[in-house]
Amino acid sequence: MRAIPSDLYRKLPSVDELLREPSLAPFIAREGLPAVTDAVRLVLTRLRQEIANHTLDEAGVDLALSGMMDAVTRQLNRSLEYSLRPVINASGVILHTNLGRAPLPQSALEHVRQVAELYSNLEFDVSSGERGKRDVHVDRLFRRLLDPAAQRETSGISTIVVNNNAAAVLLALNTLADGGEVIVSRGELVEIGGSFRIPDVMAKSGAILREVGTTNRTRISDYERVVNEKTRLILRVHRSNFQITGFTQQPSLRELVALARQRNIPLLEDLGSGALFDLQSAGITGEPGVLDSIRDDVDVVTYSGDKLLGGPQAGLISGKSDLISRLRSNPLFRALRVDKLTYAALEATLLAYIKQDYDQVPALRMMRLCSADIGRRAEALVSSLNLAGLHLDIVKGESLIGGGAAPSAALATRLISITSRQLSADELAARLRAGNPPIVARVEEGKVLLDLRTVFTQQDSAIASALTALAAG
Repeated sequence: MRAIPSDLYRKLPSVDELLREPSLAPFIAREGLPAVTDAVRLVLTRLRQEIANHTLDEAGVDLALSGMMDAVTRQLNRSLEYSLRPVINASGVILHTNLGRAPLPQSALEHVRQVAELYSNLEFDVSSGERGKRDVHVDRLFRRLLDPAAQRETSGISTIVVNNNAAAVLLALNTLADGGEVIVSRGELVEIGGSFRIPDVMAKSGAILREVGTTNRTRISDYERVVNEKTRLILRVHRSNFQITGFTQQPSLRELVALARQRNIPLLEDLGSGALFDLQSAGITGEPGVLDSIRDDVDVVTYSGDKLLGGPQAGLISGKSDLISRLRSNPLFRALRVDKLTYAALEATLLAYIKQDYDQVPALRMMRLCSADIGRRAEALVSSLNLAGLHLDIVKGESLIGGGAAPSAALATRLISITSRQLSADELAARLRAGNPPIVARVEEGKVLLDLRTVFTQQDSAIASALTALAAG
């Protein structure tokens, strides 16, 4: 005779009964009574729901009760796990937006730790004993990098930091063009990740968009014709995440600078990524750097901290000191400013540039790796494994910069190709992601591909363990 739900409910212990179980005492001591109580309640709620849905009979309830303590400890562990956790990026995309973009240098991590666990001089001038400005910690380094010929005190270049590049563009437009027109080529009205579009950011800034040219061809004369008494700014937007090829035309940066000087209108360039490193030394061409724009006399340049710079998420605004001072005095700047941890990570990253220790910056180190070295490392990993059921090959491939940077740039690499007789490529990739730590790979043409360019060497053993587990089923 089938047991009715009310009989099955009565078999369940109360929360208090379970909390008195000796096996839970160590967990209560370590994690606290509230956390263990929540875990117990969740397990009991699930059992009651299964009884109500008639998915548990009397034998099923008895079986569940025999494993109650294990169920509670599993629930406790799940509820106390971090949601944000490290993954192994074997995709070969160096600045993978979904995986947090640029990993931070070890020096940045150490500096963040020092600043985070103690008080700091974030806005305190130690020499005078008075309130200071948080900008000084990184502005001094940006001056050395962007205006190396000038003395720090007399440099005409200054830099401020906000929380991301969209915020940098918003602050610059609001400060320099609120209520006025901003001239932009139709070929530069880009959409970045998360459906954020340049016209939308401009509308929020209070500036008025004035489009010129066409999608594929815009001439300097198009800009010249629309300049009027309402024009407050000329905006150049770098096409960082796409290319227009074929029948195209675009005025040079120097032409735009000349027009801006002639009409006494500031020129703002949104670089998006923005590199402080000679990318050509890593085989990447066609990607403008911040110093290039400053040398060409662009008034204000906006760019990201966690892309080609290789530092923390931040929006960086560099340019003529008088214009940057106006941005700094905008009340919006306080709403968009960054905290001490971002300044600490950014300061340490910039010091690596000052020392020209580029390999200290993980993203730059990954870009500079040659395919032969990656191939030797892949071969060593594969040769250490003897996996029945998995077929591993070393094949040629390409790594990508990612993060909306250098869309046409591809770096030659060597890939570990994985196939299985029992599992599809999608199933293999899913099992790799389900591991601890999760491994994110590429799937192409029915194969799982691992690119060690974006895998830290200390993670090779974790990949070997994951492949061994995968082969074992």
